[in-house]
Amino acid sequence: MATVTSVVPSTLSETDYLSSLIAYAVDNQFSVAVWRLPGDEKRHLIISRRQDLLNQDLPLEDLPPGFIFAPFDKSSDRIFLKADLSFSFSKNTLLAPVSPLEIVSEAWLQTEFRVAKGRPPYYPGGSYQPPSLSQEDYDNLVSLGIQEIEKGNLEKVVLSRTQTVGLRRDFDVVQAFERLCEVNPNALISFVSSPATGTWLGATPELLVSVEDKTIFRTIALAGTQQYYEGLNLKNVAWTQKDIEEQALVERYIISCFKTIRLREYDEHGPRTVIAGNVLHLKSEFKVDMHATNFPQLGSVMLQLLHPTSAVCGMPLANALNFLQKYEGYKRQFYAGYLGPVNFNANISIFVNLRCTQLLGDKAILYAGAGITIDSIPEQEWIETEMKISPLLQVIRED
Repeated sequence: MATVTSVVPSTLSETDYLSSLIAYAVDNQFSVAVWRLPGDEKRHLIISRRQDLLNQDLPLEDLPPGFIFAPFDKSSDRIFLKADLSFSFSKNTLLAPVSPLEIVSEAWLQTEFRVAKGRPPYYPGGSYQPPSLSQEDYDNLVSLGIQEIEKGNLEKVVLSRTQTVGLRRDFDVVQAFERLCEVNPNALISFVSSPATGTWLGATPELLVSVEDKTIFRTIALAGTQQYYEGLNLKNVAWTQKDIEEQALVERYIISCFKTIRLREYDEHGPRTVIAGNVLHLKSEFKVDMHATNFPQLGSVMLQLLHPTSAVCGMPLANALNFLQKYEGYKRQFYAGYLGPVNFNANISIFVNLRCTQLLGDKAILYAGAGITIDSIPEQEWIETEMKISPLLQVIRED
């Protein structure tokens, strides 16, 4: 547990700042979000003095700068953490303020902030702890999904599971966040802790909605999974028919959302093989010029249509949701929901909450899933979930 010891000195490391700011937020019952976007060296932290519940119809474009955190269940309210204090870091240094919000935050830092020593605390979360499936149970669940596909009730269903582990005795959330940044350069690395959500840590590669400078909309189709080995030439990677078809289903789902709003002017590139930590995926990218299409709220509209995508749920959507509710056996909570910064520098960057863990006191619940199609083999789907869990497990497992 962190303890306050002194006024902030003029020079602190990024780690010291992050630890102290998280401790300040939790000690005062505020919310805190820390993140690093894919391919970016900058890390960001905001503190929110309250969390707001957003209904599904409120456009993201109308929100102040903040961080959104939404559950898998689309009928549930989204959590929005308005940025009351905002800080950015690069190369282990606190960056000079640029925006009005950062200028106010810098003034607060110089007058009111105190350094906290020790490991930062975090919100332990609720009492709900989902069951951990054995391999036999998960294989049986996958077999049941395949049977429904063979009957023609489903084209695809994404079946997930959890694994509960003890945290290392010296576990430090800031060190875990920084380690995830090192080993996952192409993922959104996030730490979110609030009274309403508990505490979540993750490294997700899957962009859901991006809006750049209120002008360019982007989303991706990401599916198919195989192990990545250091030095592997991506040009030599071969994909199975199962992986290719699974990725094509996600592509078709995105295109169907465009058709729903009669949007035909989009660019599509891919699929191509990409690295996501210790695994490879097939990825296709979609881009829309929002000015040319005269669609200033495309980000919010597509977010409503896309979530939950076939990459985390299945197709047809209603049938897949019914199957998950009936057979998956637990509440996903924020796993396979979405999260990300909103309206920082006129940008929105929202990702699917995958490869994540919920921290519960001295335990952690890890989440992972696999897309099931007609060609799935239960034992191989279990191996895929093990690959997805492995990087987080290495960061948080107990001694």
